[in-house]
Amino acid sequence: MKGILLAGGSGTRLYPATSVITKHLLPVAAKPMIFYPLTVLMLAGIRDILIISSPHDLPRFRALFKDGSHLGLNISYAEQREPKGIAEALLIGADHIRGESSVLALGDNIFHGHHFSDTLQGAAREVEGCVLFGYPVHDPERYGVGETDGDGRLVSIEEKPEKPRSNRAITGLYMYDHQVLDIAKNIRPSARGELEITDVNREYLARGQARLINLGRGFAWLDTGTPEALMQAGLYVQTMEERQGVRIACPEEVALRMGFIDLEQCHRLGRQNAGSAYGQYLLSLVPA
Repeated sequence: MKGILLAGGSGTRLYPATSVITKHLLPVAAKPMIFYPLTVLMLAGIRDILIISSPHDLPRFRALFKDGSHLGLNISYAEQREPKGIAEALLIGADHIRGESSVLALGDNIFHGHHFSDTLQGAAREVEGCVLFGYPVHDPERYGVGETDGDGRLVSIEEKPEKPRSNRAITGLYMYDHQVLDIAKNIRPSARGELEITDVNREYLARGQARLINLGRGFAWLDTGTPEALMQAGLYVQTMEERQGVRIACPEEVALRMGFIDLEQCHRLGRQNAGSAYGQYLLSLVPA
């Protein structure tokens, strides 16, 4: 299974913080925002990841992650010259995912929850069609919304409906089988001139091949696209980390837990940053 991490867009809602840096590198509780969706892909067991961003910002991501080998990953990069919709990421990543199932993650979404890794890996093993993740919100009219029937089957998908049929927002995490490229190639730009991911998901739904996994109690989903949401996400992560004494979305730790790197490599990465609390945390993961 291949991963795509979409870190494009101009971040206008976060201006002026994004006037000289992409929003995906803004800190969320002392870690770059992009660490959070990256570790979601890693927790799903994915090691081959394509990062898509603007020509201006890609060098910053390359400087941060290089080829990913220090994390046991294979990270490559591709340009999105201008934002033309989430679904365009599938077309940009066509050579990356061709013939395989894939997971598309948005670079400004944060997920956290008990046994989330088990949920992701279970879903990844059973991708026939598309798998979406729903989360209950109090303002579903702001999101794409998934409606399920009495048996929990997905029956409709609406984009920012005036009268939502449910309160389950479809989050920025999408799993697809090998059909996705053919589907994405055949959708047309919406009224706002973008290739909408909702249109891809609706085609799977029309084929009877879309399902929705509900992330309810015990999970948190945070979209960090506004100043208020970014601050709330930082406070949430900081609170959880301080109370539990563990880090959320630490790529080195996830790589160690998933068996992508060994204890020696984790210790080496910790030593390289031993002057920071982050580096000390990595060192604490390795038995003395």
